[in-house]
Amino acid sequence: MLKQIEGSKAVAEAVALCRPEVICAYPISPQTHIVEGLGEMVKEGSLTPCEFINVESEFAAMSVAIGASAAGARAYTATASQGLLFMAEAVFNAAGMGLPIVMTVANRAIGAPINIWNDHTDSMSQRDCGWIQLFAETNQEALDLHIQAFRLAEELSIPVMVCMDGFILTHAYERVDMPAQEQVDAFLPPFQPRQVLDPQEPVSMGAMVGPEAFTEVRYLAHVKQMQALELIPGWAAQFREAFGRDSGGLMHGYRMEDADTVVVALGSVLGTIKDTVDGLREKGHRIGVLGITCFRPWPTEAIREALAGAKKVIVVEKAFGVGLGGIVSANVRTSYAGSLDDVYTVIAGLGGRPITIESLSRVFLQCAEGKLPALTFLDLNQAAVDRALAREREHRRSGPIAEAVVRDVGLVTAQLR
Repeated sequence: MLKQIEGSKAVAEAVALCRPEVICAYPISPQTHIVEGLGEMVKEGSLTPCEFINVESEFAAMSVAIGASAAGARAYTATASQGLLFMAEAVFNAAGMGLPIVMTVANRAIGAPINIWNDHTDSMSQRDCGWIQLFAETNQEALDLHIQAFRLAEELSIPVMVCMDGFILTHAYERVDMPAQEQVDAFLPPFQPRQVLDPQEPVSMGAMVGPEAFTEVRYLAHVKQMQALELIPGWAAQFREAFGRDSGGLMHGYRMEDADTVVVALGSVLGTIKDTVDGLREKGHRIGVLGITCFRPWPTEAIREALAGAKKVIVVEKAFGVGLGGIVSANVRTSYAGSLDDVYTVIAGLGGRPITIESLSRVFLQCAEGKLPALTFLDLNQAAVDRALAREREHRRSGPIAEAVVRDVGLVTAQLR
């Protein structure tokens, strides 16, 4: 059924269609509307049987999800930004114990400085914790990925994050095709846990493991991720057949057929990148787009095949490793068979900064002309950076950097007016 609906509410309805039995929640923007929507459904009785548990922190939210999943319940939660960091210990525990929890991460920047807007720093900080990470380009895909996530998590007994861009998707009203309950029931079987706490068959979960077995346990977690690489494409095909639309999978290409330059990215920015590429195609540039849906596990071989014809690769990413550079581009380099000097990193959209067609066109053309640096920060205010560095050189007590840069940028803005 077609509905004009906020992204968060669309995800809430999709999660409800998956029949969760325990939902634990602590509010943090921009994911709050998701759990509020689910809470309303539980309260009014349209989502039953389901226990909605208000907890006192994000750490408690994941801890409750761990307990519920270990007891054999289909468990769900959602978080963002500092909330994800607060639950980090329990996030690792959920993966290490192999519990099939599904969690929405409404991607948001991490402080300091304080910032509530979108980038991918939060989920990227947990990229090696053992959870599968799926990134949505649109609200329709966010909705669809949650349905697939529960099936994937429960088949492999491994937790799954569905990452959607905070505010850009969560608070955007778009038309989505909401499936019927019977469609979801046909695609997602009832939860049959691979491990469960049962008084009739007592076991220990989360036990101490010494050096004699720890490597093997961690290796098996890696094996589970590799198994996911095999399952995800087939289930995306089944989803297409059952629901009538392409959604999910490992990745998706756009205008890749003859591209000698390929732009790689995750999430909602792909829409702007596609519009930019359309404009450059009209001017004769052979450029395509490769959108990554499955970031963990990283589909090395599939991406290598997709990039086989590319002479240059530009990775546009909304997070970066301080002191290193691109995070996604580091993964892309493991998959690119050409010269690593031809892989370029463009850091964009940090803290919610707009990513425009004009700015993307500029860097894509710089790449075509051989003038793009290996690492570029899109629309960086170099003058503000230079003033901050000069202040540190001139004054030992140069003060807090963030506040000084905000003041400098504000002064410049005022002068321009």
